[in-house]
Amino acid sequence: MMRATTRPILKLAALSVALLLGACAGSRDYPSLARRDIERIEGSASPASGAIEVPPALPSPSADLTSRLAGLVEIARSAHANFQSRQPAVERAVSGAGAPISASWSEAQVALAGLQAARSGAVTSLGELDQLYVDARVSHPGQVSPSATAIAVAREQVEGWVKNENAVIERLGSRLR
Repeated sequence: MMRATTRPILKLAALSVALLLGACAGSRDYPSLARRDIERIEGSASPASGAIEVPPALPSPSADLTSRLAGLVEIARSAHANFQSRQPAVERAVSGAGAPISASWSEAQVALAGLQAARSGAVTSLGELDQLYVDARVSHPGQVSPSATAIAVAREQVEGWVKNENAVIERLGSRLR
């Protein structure tokens, strides 16, 4: 509870603050926003000659990188071949699947899970190729190096297989829902 004697003091303090703040805003003597002499750009640099500096050619992919790319593509190719060899059996299992929770539906689900596992080599290879590509681009951000180009070619091939496999799995999975 506030005492009656403190109210006049509070009113006086509030009035004093208001007067002080009002006095600050009354001044019309603001600094100019015009550009000062010191802010003007002056220099003695001369323009560059007509010759444009061409960045040096980047080296070809190393033998280690080339063999690593070949290995990753081979792993993905093998996984894709395994996927394709399993696909007909899974197609038959999904086509013969009965109502959800039935034995045939459960068998189709297990077959589909096996098909998803069969593509793991391709997906893992794609992930490694993605990382290699990012590393190659980060090391030479101004231009696409021959190494990055070689990685991109391998990556495109593996990505095509993975996209195909994803489409098959999505199609078969939607039939089981």
